[in-house]
Amino acid sequence: MSFHYRSPGVVALATAALLTTPSIAHAQEAPTAAADRVLRVYDNNIENLVRNNADGTCTRISGPDHLTSMLVDDNGKTGTSDVKAPDLLIVQQVRGTGQATAYADQLGAKFGYPAGTYKALVAWDDPEEWGSSHKCSQQALGDLKKRQTNGIIYNTRTLSLAAGDVSKYWSAGWLKPGTPYDGGAGCTLYKPPDNDDGTTNAYKWKRTSALAARFTIKETGTTVFASTMHLPEQNGANACAGAGDTGIANSGIHVGADATTLMNASTIRVIGIDANRANIASTTLGGFGMTGYGAKATSGSRKIDYLFVKGTVRSSSIDHTVGGTKSNHLALYGFIEF
Repeated sequence: MSFHYRSPGVVALATAALLTTPSIAHAQEAPTAAADRVLRVYDNNIENLVRNNADGTCTRISGPDHLTSMLVDDNGKTGTSDVKAPDLLIVQQVRGTGQATAYADQLGAKFGYPAGTYKALVAWDDPEEWGSSHKCSQQALGDLKKRQTNGIIYNTRTLSLAAGDVSKYWSAGWLKPGTPYDGGAGCTLYKPPDNDDGTTNAYKWKRTSALAARFTIKETGTTVFASTMHLPEQNGANACAGAGDTGIANSGIHVGADATTLMNASTIRVIGIDANRANIASTTLGGFGMTGYGAKATSGSRKIDYLFVKGTVRSSSIDHTVGGTKSNHLALYGFIEF
């Protein structure tokens, strides 16, 4: 595992393969977080930029199109000239450094910023393939979802990151099929040798590797903790966060030791999660001083994605949930005053 910012050769190929769209705003029209004292944060499982359709087909979504569908102005509207450059994008299910960095550069291009303005952290640089069809009748599109990990994309105009302020990954938990739950006693870490059996799914566990980092807002020195998590599907039926552990408030959520240290040293705290579990209360991470935002369904009729924040979050006319997101999951956002 490694934490990478840029891989020029891979990024050039990935960027060339994706479509481009006009910028949402020119660089000079996009105030920094320090200028308006708002930290703009988004969370979304981007599903490797491949969207599953009801008829079994899949649609590939370009990075710019996905971003346009997700970024909102202060009134919760997408595609307007009032959409401002985000500071943090917490994402799940990216293919690795190449896709994450290409996506980050496409985000910068929307606001007239040069490549490298947004940088990407990923839990795994180039995770091995796993799985078969990924529910796409066109196998070529299903193949694009075979490499999965999680990432954090940040705006270097507004945020700085010290070398030691990235946590190593930590594993999710799960109940292996055929194991009695017994109030969580049957839970184990979702990593070898306890992950899915067989070579087809040997590396599936890498999609659930969590990541965290502590940033500093350049203008004010305010510290910001951000984390991305993706829990296994089995967490929906049986909350597991590790060996014999049901997680915080029986949610399956666990924050690693290194990440906890970074979080405790941060003023603003943000965690974005595809928990694959419904009905996780907004107060679940209250022990960390965090509140959940957005109550609408994010995946079909289920709310399984969550954005928890410690900080002063502006109200949202759309309940912090972006209805037209071009992903299998709807994006969540929080604009945090500081």
